[in-house]
Amino acid sequence: MSQIASAAASVIDLAQALIACPSVTPAQGLVFDCLEAQLAPLGFAVTRFVRGEAPDGPVENLYAVRRGPEGSRHFAFAGHVDVVPPGDGWTSAPFAPEVRSAPGGDLLYGRGAVDMKGSIAAMIAAAREIPAEAGTLSFIITGDEEGPARYGTVALIEHMREAGEVPDVIVVGEPTSVNRLGDMMKIGRRGSVNIFLTVEGVQGHVAYPHLADNPITKLVAMLAELKALALDDGTDWFQPSNLEVTDLTVGNPAHNVIPARAEARISIRFNDTHTGAGLAERVSAIAAKHGGTARALISGEAFLTPPGPFSTLLAEAIRAETGIDPELSTSGGTSDARFLKDVAPVIEFGLCNATMHKRDEAVAVDDLDLLARIYRRAALAALGAGQ
Repeated sequence: MSQIASAAASVIDLAQALIACPSVTPAQGLVFDCLEAQLAPLGFAVTRFVRGEAPDGPVENLYAVRRGPEGSRHFAFAGHVDVVPPGDGWTSAPFAPEVRSAPGGDLLYGRGAVDMKGSIAAMIAAAREIPAEAGTLSFIITGDEEGPARYGTVALIEHMREAGEVPDVIVVGEPTSVNRLGDMMKIGRRGSVNIFLTVEGVQGHVAYPHLADNPITKLVAMLAELKALALDDGTDWFQPSNLEVTDLTVGNPAHNVIPARAEARISIRFNDTHTGAGLAERVSAIAAKHGGTARALISGEAFLTPPGPFSTLLAEAIRAETGIDPELSTSGGTSDARFLKDVAPVIEFGLCNATMHKRDEAVAVDDLDLLARIYRRAALAALGAGQ
């Protein structure tokens, strides 16, 4: 089931149709055909475009908008249809969605069930129940969130700005819930920077170290100083920043040779007391002190959507449908909200994340319907249309 008419489809039908489209990052083609087929019957004007070249592209993106009355507010749903590779060992085919009975209720299995085709299906189901006169609705959907993300949401933002389509608020459908749907939403995220460290030495025989210069010794001292850094103690909304060594490479096949080069990689997840550039400069200074160099790749800056009217209305929608007061959190990894925060206030809220990126990824069928109702209620409140 690659395409489906939204006017008659249940939220599980919509989710199954999307899951049935293989879309390992970067996604193109079939899954976007399916998405367009779901949105066009609801009155959305759909724009699709491809950006980028190998190795990080090409990437397909979709922007769909249903404009409300002149001067009405604009609520945007954002997300991605690309998925991580399914891997081996599934109990059913990862792109053949399957509903199975379970003690707590039926589960829908398939790659992307929670991250995040299920959430997109719930968004579409919610949009179907929101009258056009309530205000402007849009979908900001990329085919590259799980990968380098160079030509995905960044390109969508450029398109929106050129078209003069700037939402008032944005909800990203990342799987944020932990134990029950509704127990957590993300009002911010830490930033991420990967830094590649290199120390050049002089190759030589291990029996004649005075004729060589061992880069490993310098690199080990460098890493020890970096790991000893106390970056911060956290803030009211963010946990402390952390620095981790993620790779160490020498590639020396000989046991009796001092190598000519040693390399390492560190990853820093940082809160809003830092910037990626500031941390890169700090690490570069320490690398130079030990005779090395540092090259930084900043994936995203830390951001916070301060608690206020937007988080309140979303929390009230969650509470009205689930009876749960959601925790406002900034935990976890990065998402495309790191780009969208430059456009409008953004909050992430979606399904339970226990099985994302795992074999046998699955979502509770009841949660799909529940999430659609939450999204509908939140969008109506944000548009000022009430219930």
